[in-house]
Amino acid sequence: MTQLTSAPETDSRPLRVERLEADLVVVGGGMAGTCCAITAARAGAKVVLVQDRPVLGGNAGSEVRLYICGATYLGHGNNRWSREGGVLDEILVENTYRNPEGNPVIFDTVLLELVSGEPNITLLLNTAVCGVGKADNRISSVEAFCSQNQIWYRISAPLFCDSSGDGIVGLLSGAPFRMGAEAKEEFGEGFAPSKEYGALLGHSIYFYTRDTGRPVRFVPPKFALDDITKIPRYRSFDTSENGCQLWWIEYGGRLDTVGDTEEIKWELWKVVYGIWNHLKNSGDHPDTENLTLEWVGIIPGKRESRRFEGHYMLHQTDIVTQTEHDDAVAYGGHPIDLHPADGVFSEHQGATLIFPPGTFHIPYRCFVSRSVPNLFFGGRIISASHVAFSSTRNQATCAHMGQAVGMAAALCARDGLEPAELLAADHMRELRKELLKSGQHIPGVPLTDDDDLVGSARVSASSEYVLSNLPADGPMLRLDRSRAQILPVGPGRLPQVSFTVDVDAPTTLKVEVRISDRPDNHTPSEVLAVTEFDLGSGAGQLVKIDANVTLDDERYVFYCLMENDHVAVRSSETRLTGVLSVFREKYTQELDEVAGVPYMELWCAEKNPHGRNLAVVVDPPLRPFAAENIHNGYTRPTSKPNAWLAAPEDESPTLKFSWTSAKRIRAIQLSFDTDFDRPMLSVLVPQEERTIPLCVKKYRIWNGDELVAECVDNHQTRAVHTFDPPLVTDELVLEVLESNGSGAGAVLGVSCYEA
Repeated sequence: MTQLTSAPETDSRPLRVERLEADLVVVGGGMAGTCCAITAARAGAKVVLVQDRPVLGGNAGSEVRLYICGATYLGHGNNRWSREGGVLDEILVENTYRNPEGNPVIFDTVLLELVSGEPNITLLLNTAVCGVGKADNRISSVEAFCSQNQIWYRISAPLFCDSSGDGIVGLLSGAPFRMGAEAKEEFGEGFAPSKEYGALLGHSIYFYTRDTGRPVRFVPPKFALDDITKIPRYRSFDTSENGCQLWWIEYGGRLDTVGDTEEIKWELWKVVYGIWNHLKNSGDHPDTENLTLEWVGIIPGKRESRRFEGHYMLHQTDIVTQTEHDDAVAYGGHPIDLHPADGVFSEHQGATLIFPPGTFHIPYRCFVSRSVPNLFFGGRIISASHVAFSSTRNQATCAHMGQAVGMAAALCARDGLEPAELLAADHMRELRKELLKSGQHIPGVPLTDDDDLVGSARVSASSEYVLSNLPADGPMLRLDRSRAQILPVGPGRLPQVSFTVDVDAPTTLKVEVRISDRPDNHTPSEVLAVTEFDLGSGAGQLVKIDANVTLDDERYVFYCLMENDHVAVRSSETRLTGVLSVFREKYTQELDEVAGVPYMELWCAEKNPHGRNLAVVVDPPLRPFAAENIHNGYTRPTSKPNAWLAAPEDESPTLKFSWTSAKRIRAIQLSFDTDFDRPMLSVLVPQEERTIPLCVKKYRIWNGDELVAECVDNHQTRAVHTFDPPLVTDELVLEVLESNGSGAGAVLGVSCYEA
């Protein structure tokens, strides 16, 4: 029997109203909001995540398709091992494993699976916030409407995070904000843009093409831009570029980037279809004959709109001088990246950059409203100047900041605190500790955790890797550009280091020994020694560097073989945690004291799996892989590898943890090496390795003769094993059986927690 629902005529009908309550309401499901919600939920908070789009990810999702990038800056810079940690790392590693092709639709599923699998998260998609309730200057609730189910939501909570990109909650709550660029004088920012350059970054819309194997005709829509010469760089179009490689198709910086978004979108559509019409029909690009326009973005990717005022405003000096903050809970490292307001129609180059010498602190004060006491900010709307924003706006940095907010909110909910109260020293120590335990990295801040039983254990290893040489089993690399091997060296006199070179004509090879200005920076800015070698023609010549230099601390030393077209250096196929080679980019950042731009050479690593170390002999050998590294507070390379690695001949690598009395262990956390030097771009750029070779794949945990945990196919950075009932033991053994590549794989951290 057919069922029928009918309703009689009436003057009006109300929408269905659904009331929800939570500990934290996160508005905005981009990377910042997603990582904020997951972090808070895992820390025990009840979260409602409100997203006005049908998928998560914001600019990273399939609607815009921008790859996630942050401190690694696509690998084109000096920030070694700087990929963001925590939830974002988990997402990027999982996406690389499942989606090495960079399919944006598959990336959507990675985010949706993670969020939907968290029992503490209520996810509302297609739901836009359009009202805020306040009491005593605090936000008490938000109102939101879902266009798909026609439900009106009233969501109450003691805490709110606005990570909506345009700051809808901050706007409606009356929190102070800014749009545009500050004057140079306010923060002493020499890089503040002129009026002619423009005070806002615009939006972009991307497109993808596909080769059909046969000629394809294109008839442009009537609204397509018909005068391609309005775009100054139209002659430089590359028909092989797709998606966010076309980031410079930008517009809107002279308009209201919130209120005029629809106008900006239409102009960008005109530009995109005008560009494609030119490529297909001008006759200047015959290689487009078989190409079809596969996809054009339906919404623009926004860069900039409102920035809200917190208890501190990050600015240019914080970035270029790497200001240290006692309340740092996140970091950045992407260059300051300003774009001309006229975008694609500008005569200026598409972007103007300042590379910082290393990663920089982002303080907690930037995430807390100075006027609305229970409002956090996440993502690009945090408290930062226009200049500083142009560095922190990048998605990986936004996600990293969102994680910090999520943990802060969970602690506030647990302890009944206001966000600003976490600035007290004891609360800030707790926040930082919990962030670091969850996989977050804060430069220069080690994890100090009295609850971790490994701190009271005797830790021993079956063996450790001694770095005496990297075998010369790789191809010759010509010194058509300067190349350097980075080695982790301890305090004392530098070891003698030797390289093998082939020389095709008599020449003089210059070798420089360099370090960075800070142990945890990786910009080789200080020259310790220079040696010149007069070389005759011939293969297999040994170049020995014996610099009479003494170091006061552990740090990386760069052995730089300077550019010489007559010389090639032998490389090595051996890959080790925290050991790599770099090459000098042709670009040099010139000093500009007026604009606040530091001089900097860029030394970049080859993208793996193609990156190779230089073959080297070290005398005396280096010992950077000792067992005690697994509890030094760092779970990635910083000023040294911070890893335990067994000797290659060790057939059964083990770590043993012994206590003087029995412990009741409820959880064991392990950290492995998924190559934090690798950007792991989420879409568009294929990943040639689904798993990271240095990451431990197979391991076992033993309590005496009892096997208490085993994993046979790990690819993630972190693994947690819980025990109910708790393990009762005075000795545990971690047995590392196999990596995802060659060798046993490195262990970067082990923690044990008592019941």
